[in-house]
Amino acid sequence: MTNLRRSILKISLIFLSLSIFTACTIETRGITVREYQQTLKREETASNEAREQAERETLAAMARVKENSVFREVNGVPEYIIGPGDVLAVNFWTIAVAGAQTFEGFKQISYNIEVRDDGRISFMYGDDMKVSGLTTREVKEMVTRELKKYFRDPRLEVFVKEYKSKSANLFGQINVLPTGQSGPGRYFLKGKTTVLDLISQAGGAITGRSDYTNLPSAVAVGQQNVANADLQRVELVRKGKRYILNLYKAMFYGDETQNPVLDSGDIVTVPAQPYFAERVYVMGQVKNIGIQRLQDAPDLLSAIAMAGGTQADAVKTEVKIIREFRERQGNPIVISANYDAIIKQGKLDENIKLQSGDVVYVPRMLIGDINEFIVNTTPLLQYLLIPGQYRDAYGSSNNLRY
Repeated sequence: MTNLRRSILKISLIFLSLSIFTACTIETRGITVREYQQTLKREETASNEAREQAERETLAAMARVKENSVFREVNGVPEYIIGPGDVLAVNFWTIAVAGAQTFEGFKQISYNIEVRDDGRISFMYGDDMKVSGLTTREVKEMVTRELKKYFRDPRLEVFVKEYKSKSANLFGQINVLPTGQSGPGRYFLKGKTTVLDLISQAGGAITGRSDYTNLPSAVAVGQQNVANADLQRVELVRKGKRYILNLYKAMFYGDETQNPVLDSGDIVTVPAQPYFAERVYVMGQVKNIGIQRLQDAPDLLSAIAMAGGTQADAVKTEVKIIREFRERQGNPIVISANYDAIIKQGKLDENIKLQSGDVVYVPRMLIGDINEFIVNTTPLLQYLLIPGQYRDAYGSSNNLRY
């Protein structure tokens, strides 16, 4: 009986050891591409989806707005709302006579009237008329009613000569043109104005510059070292809330939700696209180790192809993608991909889409313990992705320690 118990116990320990070994082996190899994709889907929680949906709905409402502090649509036509500081031009027609009985027609008299801080104006026989919050059409109707007390059929027109009461601020990578107001700054809003309208009015976003240290002489003074604009991440701040706009979607796909109508006080920032901004790193047993632009290497197959392909001694079944090293403070996601299966068997599900900052590592031997692998590669990853930490960890004063 005792021997039987010992045998059962021995068999149980063997199975337990095998289970632990198998579990450790799976864990230390990193997760597969399929497992990673499934994990990502599970991590897309309902709360995040609700938040993103709410933001999309807010931007859609901001794009379809029919009225705000700047304008009001009347019969489908946007009309500017007058405010303090605006200068109104009023043209009034009166009868011109040469003598007591001689009629020569109508004479136009023009008046420029600035709206006072209290939102009121005084004009001819009308004193302290409140015009703030009205459109020019409504001001004309109000002044006409007032003048009818003194004239049988007064004729006049009202329009805004100078817009000064509503404005938006524009910052970032905006062209400075040789003439007229352009570039970053404060712009007065003259009616219904979208984000793209404002950028166009200010001279347009800076694009098409491939070398920021050798720009043509036609570039305006003070803009010799500017970068291209990142129109995929334009920032709009309204009443303390921040929105990120993809103006490419608005320009090329007609997505109006990415081009909201501006309100007074809005702040628009067009950020710079740093030189070689979105990039991936291809390391290990490839012919050309280095950095690739994400737009040239959007997936694993492209990244290795851009690096000249793999070396003869590369283990192509165990390619590692190290992701979010910086974001996870040195504890990145490590994805195992079978590059051999992509090129020999056409398994495109292994051809994972890359993200900016990814490190593609083609090993020379099987990686048994992924934790040990990360420890050994941490100095290299810090140097590539977090140079400040590399300096602090391996440097002394201005020199590196060895």
